[in-house]
Amino acid sequence: MSEISISKQKFGKLKDGRSADLYTLENKNGMRVEITNYGGIIVRLYVPDREGNLDDIVLGYDNLEQYFDDTNYFGALIGRYGNRIAEGKLELEGNTYQLEINEEPAGHPCCLHGGEEGFDAQLWTAKETEIDGEKGLKLTHLSEDGEGGFPGNLKAVVYYTLSEDNKLRVEYRAETDQPTVVNLTQHSYFNLKGQGEGKIEDHLIYINADHFTPVDEGVIPTGEIREVKDTPFDFTAIGELGKEIDADLEQLNFTGGYDHNWVLNREGKGLELAARVIETHSGRQMEVWTTEPGIQFYSGNGINPNGPGKMDKEYSKRGALCLETQHYPDSPNHDNFPSTVLRPGEKYRTITEFNFDLI
Repeated sequence: MSEISISKQKFGKLKDGRSADLYTLENKNGMRVEITNYGGIIVRLYVPDREGNLDDIVLGYDNLEQYFDDTNYFGALIGRYGNRIAEGKLELEGNTYQLEINEEPAGHPCCLHGGEEGFDAQLWTAKETEIDGEKGLKLTHLSEDGEGGFPGNLKAVVYYTLSEDNKLRVEYRAETDQPTVVNLTQHSYFNLKGQGEGKIEDHLIYINADHFTPVDEGVIPTGEIREVKDTPFDFTAIGELGKEIDADLEQLNFTGGYDHNWVLNREGKGLELAARVIETHSGRQMEVWTTEPGIQFYSGNGINPNGPGKMDKEYSKRGALCLETQHYPDSPNHDNFPSTVLRPGEKYRTITEFNFDLI
């Protein structure tokens, strides 16, 4: 029987007066995650080090209000489409849709993370629940037809569960009444030393991928699937994250570091290891397991906090990393990428687990 405890408290009010709550899931080891139903944001994540000390290892804010204008998407659920769609153009079954344009890197307009008010800016309906024998939090959001320019009424459900063996599981489900595209992910920024405790270049990283998708200067995939071998993108053997991060290479110059999608080596449809990160001083290890075909590794090159972080910590460039499990960016415009189309009667379901251990 699961011994996970769940508690709830007020977290603040939205500009329209609605209240947001903060839910805490905690296991017998003391590991705990704090999630608000505003944006499904993971606000805090306390994980033990090798001495048994608990540290919060994700970036974020102590105040709800700071999240309203946060451009980093700290800890948020991302949808309806994670990552970028070039020019916000979507062609689907003979129809053309113009999505919201909310980013223009190097003058290249795109729809990023679902538009101006994506899933990260929605107040989700929250309910304590149990799934697969684990206690957790169920978040529900109805994304109405036309929200962000996307077609179809999309009912999205996300389950957060915490296990006794320090696994944080995120399960995404969705259904639609019209053909649409869906690509949901989680945008936590991790520093295994602790939030605000310096840079992440000395973290060790492994990514289970022999290929990645190169981008143009607008950070949009070109459509090519390129081998990582003999490039700074090769993390098939675990090594120091920052070893070649500043190499004078077009792909790194475009993004100021890593901000690319890796094509995961997959054998089936179930959960498979996508990435492993180790921080040697604390002894913390995080593994990312997923059913998704890709993972966006972002080395925090453009971290730009909206004021001080939690506990008045200062956040800066490369102060954390993201590992966003996903389908590939701009998939609707590349027939050679796995499809992100969801049609009426189909069920969207993906799972990602963040597994924490010690070395």
